[in-house]
Formats: sequence, structure tokens, C-alpha cells
Amino acid sequence: MTTAVTALVLLAAVLHATWNAVAHGVPDRLVGFALLGTTYVVIGGGTALALGPPPTDAWPAILTSAAIHVVYTLLLWWSYELGEFSQVYPVARGSAPWVVAVIEIARGQQMPTLQLVGIGVISLGLLSLALDGGRITRATLPALGAALATGISIAAYTVVDATAVSTTPVAVYAAWMFLLQGPVMPVIALVRRGRRLRTLSRGVVLAGLAGGVVSLAAYGLVLVAQTSGATAAIAALRETSIVIGALIGSVFLGERFGRGRAISAAVVLVGIVLVDVS
Repeated sequence: MTTAVTALVLLAAVLHATWNAVAHGVPDRLVGFALLGTTYVVIGGGTALALGPPPTDAWPAILTSAAIHVVYTLLLWWSYELGEFSQVYPVARGSAPWVVAVIEIARGQQMPTLQLVGIGVISLGLLSLALDGGRITRATLPALGAALATGISIAAYTVVDATAVSTTPVAVYAAWMFLLQGPVMPVIALVRRGRRLRTLSRGVVLAGLAGGVVSLAAYGLVLVAQTSGATAAIAALRETSIVIGALIGSVFLGERFGRGRAISAAVVLVGIVLVDVS
């Protein structure tokens, strides 16, 4: 991990938190996901047409990543339907970095001990936000289970993407991957919401589409950073968007930050330092 890669991933985390804050303004989460998917189709499709098809040997990774991203989106949507955002989102994002680290070690990747500790500290800080969102009870277990499954899917596409961009141009890979995954949620929204989609306000549509653009930029930066090969560390750093999102909510949306979130943020900061110096 170089300082430049760290800065790139943290910028992606800020963008990720920003688009989540924007999407937070869309009351119907299915509609929000559909608008994101629409953006992926339009921008991904335009970029794919401009750049042309990817190398033949890149297709398995592109198809696999697109399929996993679809599963991830469906799991995240399901998690939100079952539980509260403040508990589900930290578990989904906070569990992914450690799963990535385990996968990378199982594949024979050598990782500095200090980096492993840093990844663990970041994951611990992020997961602790779930406790700040409310006490974990038997009633919340289905939502948390879905969130954990979401985290595993995040880890899966992270590893696939990191391997692919080491041999495939990032822009070409990203364009086709987003184009292929994009149509799923708009189609589901069309089936489930039907004519009600015509009544969406201009503000909701613009918020969803703007969130999609920022989301594309955020993940594009992550893919560029992953060409460095530091997959597990990058996976941990990008999930600091959860803490950044909490700060955005506190400063701009008037949401409570509280001592619990402050402690979690401090733990995440310690983990970032450990990853950066390892």
C-alpha cells in the first residue's frame, strides 16, 4: 500500500458515502436501486460502445462479477426490507474486508502482520456501528444474517475484480460489468411498481441518477487502486465510507453522531494508520 493508493481509496470512500447520502433521500429503496441500475446501463453502455469489447479471456471475470453484483444488490435490498439501515449497512460492509483477507490468504497471498491487524481493527470499528444502531435481538437476526450474506458477496466480487483488472484495462472491464448488471433492478421495479413509476417526482429521479453517477466514479477509483494488488487492505479502506457517511449525516442531515459512533470512528482511524504504515 502506497500513500497514493491509500488516498485514492479514501477518496472513493468519500464518494461512496456521498452517493449513499444522496440515495438516502429516495424513500422507496427499490426505486432507488432501479435508478442506480438505469445509470449503470446508460453510462456503462455508452462507455462500452466507445471502447469496444474486452479481451476474450476477460469475459469469464466480467460475467462472474456482474452476476455477483446482481446477487449483492438483491441481498442488500432484502437486508433493508428486513432491518434498519443503521444496523444492516455496517454489518454488510464491515464483514467484507475480513472475508477478503481470508480468501487472499487461502489463495497464497502474503500479507504483513501489521496490515492484517489493521484490517481486523477497521472491520471491528465498522461492525461496532451495528451495535450503536440498536441492541441485537432475536428479531434482528434475519436482517443481520442477510447483511452478513451481503458482506460475503461484496468480498466475492472484490476478489474477482481485483484479479481481473490486473490483466484487463480498467475502463473496459468496468463498462461491460456495469452494463450487464444494470438492467436487473429497473426490470424488477417495473414489474413490482408498474405505472406508479410514472408518478416519481423530478427530485427523486435526479437524486437517484446522481447517486448512480457518483457510485460509478467511486467504484472506478477502487478498481484503479486494485491494480496495485493490495486487495484486502483496499477492501478494508473503502469500507471507511460507513464512518464518512455517519459524519455526513451528522454535519449535513442533522443526524445523531454520539459517543458510540465517535469511538467506532476512532477505532477505524487506528486501523487506517496500521494499514497505511504496513
